[in-house]
Amino acid sequence: MNQVQLIAAQVVRQVLSGRNLNQVLEELRPKQFTPQQRGILQDLSYGTLRWLTRLEALLAQLLDRPLTDERVGDLLLVSLYQLEYSKNATHAVVNSAVEAAAQLKQPWAKGLVNAVLRNYLRQRADLQKNLPQDPAIQHAWPRWWIKKLQKQYPQQWEAMLVAGNQHPPMTLRVNTRKLSRAAYMAKLIAENIEAEIVGEFGVLLTKPVNVDKVPGFFQGEVSVQDLGAQFAAPALDVQPGMRVLDACSAPGGKAAHLMELADIELLALDHDPARLEKVSSNLQRLELTANVKAGDAAEPQKWWDGQAYDRILADVPCTASGIVRRHPDIKWLRREEDIDGFCAQQAAILHGLWSTLAKGGKLLYATCSVFEQENQQQIKAFLSSHHDARALPPPGVKEQQLIPCDQHDGFYYALLQKT
Repeated sequence: MNQVQLIAAQVVRQVLSGRNLNQVLEELRPKQFTPQQRGILQDLSYGTLRWLTRLEALLAQLLDRPLTDERVGDLLLVSLYQLEYSKNATHAVVNSAVEAAAQLKQPWAKGLVNAVLRNYLRQRADLQKNLPQDPAIQHAWPRWWIKKLQKQYPQQWEAMLVAGNQHPPMTLRVNTRKLSRAAYMAKLIAENIEAEIVGEFGVLLTKPVNVDKVPGFFQGEVSVQDLGAQFAAPALDVQPGMRVLDACSAPGGKAAHLMELADIELLALDHDPARLEKVSSNLQRLELTANVKAGDAAEPQKWWDGQAYDRILADVPCTASGIVRRHPDIKWLRREEDIDGFCAQQAAILHGLWSTLAKGGKLLYATCSVFEQENQQQIKAFLSSHHDARALPPPGVKEQQLIPCDQHDGFYYALLQKT
């Protein structure tokens, strides 16, 4: 356990230095780790970042002076997360943390870690009570983020913060080309996997499992896809024979769903050739065939063949503010000023793609954001500058702006038709 704690502390430090959580995990995770160790490392890294400012406030109450070695502080944050939120035996967490501290080669580290964690266990109730009643600490979110949500969602902002700190649901999308959802539910029952039906194609697992335990996954019968993301493909209303463009395709979940719905001619486009490998892998697993190409959606002159598309899915780059519970590092990597950059990129993509859409064709604009600058304001600006565009209600989407909840993440959808 102590090695896992030390690596988790390193992961947290590198993320706070500006690096992507999943990339850091991939680099620092030893190849010889067992599946159990890999799972614990991910939980400690994700959980500590999820509750970072709250854990920092707890630690501040336990220290007389700032630490001279940030590695010790990071180890304490990881250990406090375990004591506060995990089901590990408290004595095991403390003992392991003390052993980990010994490896830091600071003569004072072992004693300090032992004292801090044991003081926490003795004073837990008072420490919790003395935390400032500041949403940024209580809910562990950046203040600028909270202010935006309070302004845009005055009745829902706190529930959104709470939802964003939960473990994400695991939802499967049934490939109805291969079997019905009822038939797949029967397979889950046979494997004693509890689930409920959600949406038009979805199955929500009561308890997440590894994909190698998901019946039919490697046979292409299902894909792992959040319910909110499953609304995209049906909203485009694709019909057999249509030319369809998935303009920001990686990792390919929505492209695959489009092809499961109808026999279409699909181009899966993405600016990152490395990420397109995931698209090809997903399509291969599902036994689907599409044209996969690297290209910038904002510059169609570099990749477009000149034949107009009947349908376009523009799942554009965004702040990812609606999927933080899956990527808790986003809370600390994003800056408020980043939003303007994403908005400029989104506007360029919309403008570029519009020239490739056939008259009467439809474009679905999608983000996994909850910030109105990237969503409602972006579409309003586009409609005001493109008089051949009109907004339609996206089929199957009750609310254009989905907010994170027990069943799905946060998404936004706007359906545009070229008149």
